[in-house]
Amino acid sequence: MSENVVIRDVMAKPVTIAKSAAITEALDKMLTESVDPLIVVNNNTVVGTISRRTIAESLGSKKNSSLSPSSIHVANSLEEDFTTVYPDQDIDVLVPLLQHYKLVVVYDNEHRLIGQVTAENLLKVCQPDGNLQDLLEPAWTIDIEERVVHMRRRMMDDRIHRFIVTENDKVIGIVTETDVAKAMRKFRKVVEDRHQDHRIRNLLVRDIMSTSLISVGSDVKISHAVDLMVQKNISTVPVIENGALKGLITRNSLIKAL
Repeated sequence: MSENVVIRDVMAKPVTIAKSAAITEALDKMLTESVDPLIVVNNNTVVGTISRRTIAESLGSKKNSSLSPSSIHVANSLEEDFTTVYPDQDIDVLVPLLQHYKLVVVYDNEHRLIGQVTAENLLKVCQPDGNLQDLLEPAWTIDIEERVVHMRRRMMDDRIHRFIVTENDKVIGIVTETDVAKAMRKFRKVVEDRHQDHRIRNLLVRDIMSTSLISVGSDVKISHAVDLMVQKNISTVPVIENGALKGLITRNSLIKAL
């Protein structure tokens, strides 16, 4: 697969956030840099990662309801969802690693952070063979009038990263962990503490969803779907045939097929 391509050839500049920073700063950086997750550092040492999912969970947590979003620190949402490699290793080692981790941290021989690799970085140089239909993941759907609290519970319990939004069985949009994180931050800023519990229970999927849904038909080539993901900086492409939702192509499904 690699033809002498090494990790140095595909890695990107590391995007970091301090452990002591506010999670609102981390979310802003994710949106600006189009990166998820971020590498968390403490005194120039990598201590973990923070993702949009964990930010959404922190902002939506009842125990944090009395805190300003800007006073909740990255340390409260820290995960250890990463592994490490060296720049001169063959890129073949990345495939099994990225099937288990969202982020691979690159160290030099003196254990200094010099780069990172995500599924998107690898897919720019390696793409699976076969048909698009063979790579489909199941698509979880949710009605536009469903309450966000119920959706969030399903996300956390079943580790669902996104829902396709429907209205009268018609696909009309998507709601992701990013949408939830952005909505929770905005909600916490504008609603007083004493009203938050009541108001959040009345928040509907239609209030936070994204309507700009980018989809493809089942007959397109895998390379087209990958190019679309890279160009539009999206992690998921629904596959729709004659108005019917067939499934999803995701970065994860593409990496699994390598």
